[in-house]
Amino acid sequence: MIDQQISPRGGAARLPVRPRTGRFLVLAAVFVCAACGLVYELELVALASYLIGDSVTQASVVLSVMVFAMGIGSLLAKRLRCHAAVGFGMVEAALALIGGSSALVLYASFAWLGDSQYALVGFSLAIGVLIGAEIPLLMTLIQRVDRQDAGGAVADLFAADYVGALVGGLAFPFLLLPVLGQLTGALFTGAVNAAAGGALVLWVFRRDLSSRSRWLLVLVNVLVIAVLATATVLVDDFERAARRAVYGDQVRVAVQSGVQEVVLTGADRASLDLYLDGRLRVSARDEYRYHEALVHPAMNGPRARVLVLGGGDGLAAREVLRYRDVRSVTVVELDPAVTRLARTDPALSELNGHAFRDPRVTVVGADAFPWLRSDRGRYDVVISDLPDPGITASTKLYSAEFYGLVAEALAPDGRLVVHAGPLGTRPRTFWTVEASVRAGGLATCPYRVTGRYAGLAASPDRGGGEDLEREDWGFLLAGPGAAPQPALADGGPVPRSLGGGELREGARAADDARLPGLIPSTLIHPRYWEEA
Repeated sequence: MIDQQISPRGGAARLPVRPRTGRFLVLAAVFVCAACGLVYELELVALASYLIGDSVTQASVVLSVMVFAMGIGSLLAKRLRCHAAVGFGMVEAALALIGGSSALVLYASFAWLGDSQYALVGFSLAIGVLIGAEIPLLMTLIQRVDRQDAGGAVADLFAADYVGALVGGLAFPFLLLPVLGQLTGALFTGAVNAAAGGALVLWVFRRDLSSRSRWLLVLVNVLVIAVLATATVLVDDFERAARRAVYGDQVRVAVQSGVQEVVLTGADRASLDLYLDGRLRVSARDEYRYHEALVHPAMNGPRARVLVLGGGDGLAAREVLRYRDVRSVTVVELDPAVTRLARTDPALSELNGHAFRDPRVTVVGADAFPWLRSDRGRYDVVISDLPDPGITASTKLYSAEFYGLVAEALAPDGRLVVHAGPLGTRPRTFWTVEASVRAGGLATCPYRVTGRYAGLAASPDRGGGEDLEREDWGFLLAGPGAAPQPALADGGPVPRSLGGGELREGARAADDARLPGLIPSTLIHPRYWEEA
């Protein structure tokens, strides 16, 4: 027997299911749509952090704009309540198309226009309006299926919505990203969204629809799913074209690991560039200046046991292994994809001198922070070759708590060296890191070196990094007693950055232990920057 409910306009709504079944199907649609909506939000936040940087700011922009837009969407949905079924079907189709294609459009604007900020705000606004329109329409639909007091209906809807958001939030990092990737994952989510919304309206509420509305919804949903499916088929070609626009024509390796996107460009060792999440991490043209300045000053003293935090490219380990009295080198790298490439890629392994083949080297795949908590070793030298402190995801690795753990791992006369970011462009970040090192119980001595190609490989006119603006690297040398001075290690190799040419084992350092030839004003006193 067909159950009948009173429609909001006073008529009888004839439905093809029993009230309890219809209520379950509406709540199931709420669950699916909520999961898809949260995936869209997380996708925008993740892409914004990757493409633009500063994840805190981008997350704040996305979430605040979306919450504001949801309020607008709720108000606009009042006009659709008299046609709740067809209104909900059209809203879900639009949400599926816009949300599913958002990652593609954002990445395209980044690759070919060099800026995705406006597109990010536009998608946040549009998706927020559509998500905000869902609940008022679903509230109308569930009351047509099963007579229930308004409070009970709201409780059921929000319960299904919150549980769906939980599932979507967990599915994004643990299922969609590792299995499908960002672009395909968004397209798949859009297809699921369209199918769930269309199925609910065209089956449960089909008798509320006129023949014209029914065929319109069928056509719109078929077109949306077809567009998303076509984009999924072409997504690999799109990614290759976008990477060429971002990184240039010499992309050799592009890997989406569970941690980040890893891209290698350049045909050989001399032209190699390594990008992590779109940021230039290693440039073969002048990486030696960075790694020599990072490693050699810290090696002046006992150096039998060395710990490298980060440095999965093997380049810091290469410099450490130039000292014959080093007995062990432990490299703690979060992303195994980076160390795998450093071992197996011919150009990168040649650049790092096949460091990971050396029996003295042990590689640990772990987050440096919890690993230091559990490690009970003592090290003569700790080299912090971690992501730039300006990247929000790495801030815990520049905290006072982290340096307190490092201090516990240092031998009594051990040394820590930290890459603390560029002094010229971000002095506040540098001195914040310096204050954190001191708060961890270590005395510090800052120094810097110039010669890095800086920034993202963002705009198509940058040519994969060749014309990028150069910046300086800032370092901190620290120890548990008096602040060590950044002197070249006695008996160590002469760095090329001091005119040593190819590094020679056993060659003595230049005449001044404070590296005057490395850069102008190698040693920096904090007072200089405070006055500046």
